[in-house]
Amino acid sequence: MKYLILGSEGQIGHALKNYLVGAKEEVIEYDIVRSSWEDLRLSHNTLLEDCISKSDFVFFLAFDVGGSRYLKKYQHTFEFIHNNIALMKEAFALLEKHDKPFIFASSQMSNMDHSPYGLCKAIGEKYTECLNGLVVKFWNVYGYERDLEKAHVITDFIHKAINSSEIKMLTDGHETRQFLHAVDCSEALHVLSREFDNIPKNEEYHITSFEWFSILKIADIISTQLGGIDIHPSADKDTVQKYQKNEPSEHILNYWKPQITLEEGIKDIIEQIRNARTEN
Repeated sequence: MKYLILGSEGQIGHALKNYLVGAKEEVIEYDIVRSSWEDLRLSHNTLLEDCISKSDFVFFLAFDVGGSRYLKKYQHTFEFIHNNIALMKEAFALLEKHDKPFIFASSQMSNMDHSPYGLCKAIGEKYTECLNGLVVKFWNVYGYERDLEKAHVITDFIHKAINSSEIKMLTDGHETRQFLHAVDCSEALHVLSREFDNIPKNEEYHITSFEWFSILKIADIISTQLGGIDIHPSADKDTVQKYQKNEPSEHILNYWKPQITLEEGIKDIIEQIRNARTEN
């Protein structure tokens, strides 16, 4: 099968690309990081249309998004909202024109109407429903990240620990999240794409570990693995999700189950970061 990955250079997109290549699938990459011509916001984009028309299946992963630090700084800005609406407008129009099967990457935050990021994802879900695509909801997928401005909490904490031998947190750490390694996420996406014609589209597909961890626990695991790193919680509260918690649908477990534990996943990211620093 020929897969098009919109957002192939992102944290999840890059891992998915490697996973699909390893599974002997054909991959078409598409990301603004690769070329300014691969900007999903461009109108009448013949390159995007060509990529969609010759693909068998599309993963719509591209979005202007980052970790909590990035969202706290940017999600309430005009540019953030405009970027995401613009890229969805162009991509969904071409998916409709060529009637391609696709998966849209949403978020477990899509019902949190205090969050512009969540609202943008909710709009993407409505587009997807109209086109009979499949919505999946990611729960804090983590992996090796190259854009540290958009780094999520695990990558952020690891870099802080390695660079300064301490982890200065943005909050008190009492908020809880579910985390999933990018390789597990990639496997889930591949399975769902292969089952696309057989699975009900009206079910919710939550791609997560189904285990809750506090942010403080994340810092503790990293500290232990790196050898007693000092942890400094902040007095600030969670202003991104505002301690709001959803419970994931377990329907996806009929098709896929997570395999990588949080401790194993964090160890893997530490090793990748150390290897990248050695190579540089």
